Amino acid sequence: MASLTSRSIAEGVGTLLLVYFGAGAAAITLMIAAGTKPSTTFNIGIGQLGGLADWFAIGISFGIVIAAVIYALGRVSGAHINPAVTIALFVTKRFPATDTAAYVVAQCIGAAIGSLLFFLTVGLNAVTIGGLGATAPFPGIGYGQAILVEAIATFVLMLVIMGVAVDRQAPQGFAGLIIGLTVAGMITATGNIAGASLNPARTFGPYIGDWLLGGPNLWVFFPIYIIGPVIGAILAAVFYDRITAE
Repeated sequence: MASLTSRSIAEGVGTLLLVYFGAGAAAITLMIAAGTKPSTTFNIGIGQLGGLADWFAIGISFGIVIAAVIYALGRVSGAHINPAVTIALFVTKRFPATDTAAYVVAQCIGAAIGSLLFFLTVGLNAVTIGGLGATAPFPGIGYGQAILVEAIATFVLMLVIMGVAVDRQAPQGFAGLIIGLTVAGMITATGNIAGASLNPARTFGPYIGDWLLGGPNLWVFFPIYIIGPVIGAILAAVFYDRITAE
């Protein structure tokens, strides 16, 4: 097994790529929309966007980069690239506390760097128009509703992870593809409700980038993207253990 340092670096790099390409696709979509509808303000999070085709494009971008990271770095760190996944594995006694803390810190740092690199690549419009792809609830969606949909979508994601990556009887070679497609599906289906984060680090990166660079201030929504995904992932891991117990 690789050292904790190497594994943490892999988690940081993997999450960096997730945010750069996934959240970056959301920001680019907003920028394109702003170009075609100059009278509309889009700088309050992708939860305002709408349009199933747009969400499919964002979702498939996330799905592809997640699959790539899993196949590239999975053998090093397991490619959690999501604090909710790491915490769920810790709660079900599959991951030690020290490693859990190191992974979560690395994932959040990687996410922040990914957002800052995207800004350096695209420029200030990525912040002021695209919000760096930050997630926010759609208008009319309450705080509790947003937490619930994040929990449900992450439950599905974690359930799939348990079946195709964690279970010792999981089919070999399919984890990246199936997990990536699951994320794409969850984002397409639920993006227009609360932004479909499913991942506290994925939301943290754009939020910290926006905060540093003068973008939208969305921190009031951040607990949604901690509580929902963590609860959903833990419930899925516990549920899977219960129904597969011999």
